[in-house]
Amino acid sequence: MEVTISSRNTEVSEQLESVTREKIGRLDRLLEGLERANVHFSEERNPRISEKEVCEVNLEGRGHHVRCKVQARDGFVAVDRAVAKLEKQLRKVKTKSVNHKHGGTKHAPTVPLYTPEQARRIPLAEREPAVVKVKEFEINAMSAQEAIFHLDLVDHDFYVFVNVDTGRPAVLYRRSDGDFGLINAEA
Repeated sequence: MEVTISSRNTEVSEQLESVTREKIGRLDRLLEGLERANVHFSEERNPRISEKEVCEVNLEGRGHHVRCKVQARDGFVAVDRAVAKLEKQLRKVKTKSVNHKHGGTKHAPTVPLYTPEQARRIPLAEREPAVVKVKEFEINAMSAQEAIFHLDLVDHDFYVFVNVDTGRPAVLYRRSDGDFGLINAEA
């Protein structure tokens, strides 16, 4: 697997680069066909944050795209956390692929649907994450600027709407840096 390392606002030592290439490079043993890994290190500038080192990893190959972002007190710990998180995600992808190949479920595994009361009684550490609330609402057509206005009104992290520029569903979300991101559905 090709591992590309980049950084912003932080220095990546040769030792950190070597450890990163080794540990991230071994992830291809968990899922066949991973071709590329892009690892990006950055440093959080907020003095109130103790875990300043940020490690983002994007894995790609054979139609799979797996991503994680972690923070830690130093780059080595961040890489270890990223590897642990990616191993868990890759195992899920592999399990889903194996089930599909061997005549298992043809769709994604079902997520349990708990009532909020049931979910409160069983700690998350003792169960799989579950859908605990379902909402239905009308999706209105509007511009991204109008969606920003509505997002502020509902005080959520995201807003679903039909983008008038594309005529397709879109999701506007608030980024951690305070700006907004826009996801447009493809045709």
